[in-house]
Amino acid sequence: MKSFVVAISGASGSVYGVRLIEELLKSGAFVHLCISGQAFFIIRTETGMDLAGESEQETGKIIRQRFASDKIGYYGEHDLAAPISSGSFMTDGMFVVPCSMKTLSGIASGYANNLIERSADVMLKEGRKLILAPREMPFSVIHLENMLRLARAGAKVAPPVPAFYHKPGHINDIVDFVVGKLLDLGGIEHTLFKRWS
Repeated sequence: MKSFVVAISGASGSVYGVRLIEELLKSGAFVHLCISGQAFFIIRTETGMDLAGESEQETGKIIRQRFASDKIGYYGEHDLAAPISSGSFMTDGMFVVPCSMKTLSGIASGYANNLIERSADVMLKEGRKLILAPREMPFSVIHLENMLRLARAGAKVAPPVPAFYHKPGHINDIVDFVVGKLLDLGGIEHTLFKRWS
């Protein structure tokens, strides 16, 4: 069974991360999930979903119920003893969707101050797939330099920029296009959008 780390950081666009989790679970993959503290508020604001519990264990239970799956493990952002913080723990890659500029900066500098940054650092040092969806606009020179640094280190930088050749009729079509492109980068088959032909 494939397994992926999915991190949702504190930037607008949490719907992309939620939809990505749904599709990874649908594909049969196991999801190791980490959500930053600020992201819980953004998820609730943008999607109406309240995933936060009183403890990490309760949060994990709420998340498994919300996604109706036991193939999802939740780790708090400060749990640096979590399996995904070690290079010896095997996964097929990691998605940071959305990726805030703070998280991007931490990963680019190797700061590893929390579990999201540490797990991304593991992906880079182990040569595994690291896919980042930076959510900001416009990008400053600092943002762009951090993205270039990460691309040179082996990460795939995929801002959530939709296309319109598939003639989206609903916002969900736009979300699915972006998530489909992320899944492509992860090597996961899907039918979220009609491909150009």
